[in-house]
Amino acid sequence: MEKAQEADPTVPRPVRLACRVSYLGTRFYGSQQQESSRTVEGEFIAACRRLDLFSDWRSAGFTSAGRTDRGVHACGQVVAFSTPSPDRARQALNCQLPPDIWCTATAGVPDTFHPRYDARSRTYRYYYSETAGNLPAMADAARLFLGEHNFSNLARVGEKNPYRKILDIRIGAEDRFTFLEVKAESFLWHQVRCMASALLLVGNGEQDADGIRLLLNEAANRPVPPAPAEGLILWDTDCGLSWEPIPSADRSVIYCAELLRHHALMEQVCRVVRPEPGEKF
Repeated sequence: MEKAQEADPTVPRPVRLACRVSYLGTRFYGSQQQESSRTVEGEFIAACRRLDLFSDWRSAGFTSAGRTDRGVHACGQVVAFSTPSPDRARQALNCQLPPDIWCTATAGVPDTFHPRYDARSRTYRYYYSETAGNLPAMADAARLFLGEHNFSNLARVGEKNPYRKILDIRIGAEDRFTFLEVKAESFLWHQVRCMASALLLVGNGEQDADGIRLLLNEAANRPVPPAPAEGLILWDTDCGLSWEPIPSADRSVIYCAELLRHHALMEQVCRVVRPEPGEKF
C-alpha cells in the first residue's frame, strides 16, 4: 500500500487485485524484473504506472506467483498489486500492455494475498518439437514421477531442497504435437524441462522406465540437460480464486495472427529453399 495515498483522505483506499496473465516468452529475458533487459514483470509494471494504478511497485506490493525463464510462455501466471483504481485496471490494462502480454481475468483478494505463497499448486505443459515413437512407454515412465522424489538429477538445485511432490502427470497428444503436463506444489529451476528430456529418451527408445527410477534414486554420472525453453508453458497457477474474465486484448489477437501467418509462410519457404530428400519443387 502506498503511504502517500493512505495519508490523503480524498484518495480512495487501495484494494488488492490479482490478475491472471498470459504471455509469449520469445521476446522476453524471463519474467522477473531486470535492470537492463525486457521482462514480463518490467512491462507489466510499466503499464500499471502509465495508467497511474500505482507509482512504486514495492509500496504497491507487486508480486508474481513464480518466475519463468527466458523463452518460456504462460497462460496461467498470476500477479497481484494494490491500487486505488481497480476498475481502471480491469478496463485499460490490455490497452497498455504490449501485444505479447495480456491479462485474461482479475479477482479481488485480501490485502495479505501473495500469489507465490498462496498458490496451492502449479501446472506446466511442455510441447515437444519432435514426435516420440512410443507414447505408451512415455506415459508409463511418467507415472514414476508421482509422489515426492529427489530431483537432484533432474533440475538445477543449488542450495534448495531437492525434494518436490508431483501431484499429477500425463503424456498427451494434440494435433501434431506430443506434450507432457505436470502438476506440483512447486518446482525447481529447469525441473520440468529436464523431466521432459528424460521422458523423450524413453519415447525414442534410448532408455526405459528403469532409467527414470535410477535418476530418482541414485546419483547420475551426468545431469539430464533441460529440453529447449520454447516448448514450455506455465499452464495454471491454482490460488483458489474465483476469476472474473476481462475483455480480450485485440492487439494480442492481431499479434498472434501475424505470428501464425509468418511461421506458416516460413515453413513453406524452408521447404522450397531446402527441400527434404525426395521432394522436388
